Amino acid sequence: MKKEIKIYFAILALTAFGLGMTNNIISNFFKDAYNVTAYQRGFLEFPRELPGLLSVFVIAGLSFLSDIRISIVAQLLSIVGIVVLGIYTPSFNVMIIFIFINSLGMHLFFPLQDSIGLELVEKEKMGKRLGQFKGFFTGVQMVASLFVFLGFKMGFMSFETPMKTPFIIAAVMFLGVLILLISLDRIVRINKPHVKQSGYVFRKEYKYYYTLVILFGVQKQIMMVYGPWVLIELLSKKADTISILTVIGSFIGIFFIPAIGRLLDKYGVKKLLYFDALSFIGVYLVYGLLAMGYVNGSIQTAGIGVILAYGIFIIDRMSTQMGIVRTIYLRKIALFQSDVTPTLTLGQSMDHFVSIICAYLGGIIWSVWGPQYIFFLAAGLSLINLFVAYKVDIKD
Repeated sequence: MKKEIKIYFAILALTAFGLGMTNNIISNFFKDAYNVTAYQRGFLEFPRELPGLLSVFVIAGLSFLSDIRISIVAQLLSIVGIVVLGIYTPSFNVMIIFIFINSLGMHLFFPLQDSIGLELVEKEKMGKRLGQFKGFFTGVQMVASLFVFLGFKMGFMSFETPMKTPFIIAAVMFLGVLILLISLDRIVRINKPHVKQSGYVFRKEYKYYYTLVILFGVQKQIMMVYGPWVLIELLSKKADTISILTVIGSFIGIFFIPAIGRLLDKYGVKKLLYFDALSFIGVYLVYGLLAMGYVNGSIQTAGIGVILAYGIFIIDRMSTQMGIVRTIYLRKIALFQSDVTPTLTLGQSMDHFVSIICAYLGGIIWSVWGPQYIFFLAAGLSLINLFVAYKVDIKD
């Protein structure tokens, strides 16, 4: 294995562990530290998702730098934002500022992480290698989630204390990523000098990719915000429960995601797009029926009723790991190699524009009409994924 691949695996490991200390339990932070309502929870996605929308402009402004050097800037922002939240509990409005700073760093890094990985892998093993990357990433997140579970269960982690231990640990992980990126930059610059890329690329040939990422903006927001909120708000579950479920989902993902990579190489993108669409439709129909049952009392919030919620939460985690299919699809249809990073970034901005709207509207829908309608809407929109799978023409 090449040295740069080894460094990339180390970057993935520290990033995954850091995100396990932050993203996976951020809803519990909002609930325990600020006692937010469902409406406020939806509103808080605005400062968390706005950086994803702005990232296309920030990366365009920094396009004179290589992907790795922009990633270094991203890690600095992530560290600053999470350190402040880890050291003390600011007022609600100040908290929003540092949530934004941390989120900006993470959202700058997400598309670059995939782009750097694509540059490092062998073209003939693209699906297999990306599956390995994602599976490894998920495996480390499983370890992080298990650590969080033990931390909250044993009492040495809490969001109700001035010092937020998970956030401090995340800051240390992101500092490690920063150091590794500097090392990777030295190696890659020797082998492959940076060529300035376009700030962003918008081509009609990529219209179905844009459609997929916009739909994922809706689906991701439901998964990240309102899926866990069913457990937190309707079933009164704490961070330890969310963490152990994430551990289980991640353990399955260690095997599931590399299998998706192998299936991509074997059966092609088109068939996997069908599978992706059907998984989203099924997950959100079940989520909607469960939420409706909890609200009207037809499903008990104990026993089998809770087990069903746990099961669909885990399956939901699997369905959202299908993002590898979209990445490979873009790589296969890209007219130029230089289009990949700008298009991934533009796609992220599109997905976050929709996410911001969806988060706000979702909070209103939950509060006024009921949680089940959020999930039924997501299932209905996922039918468009089926249409895209039918329409795409890919030479695998």
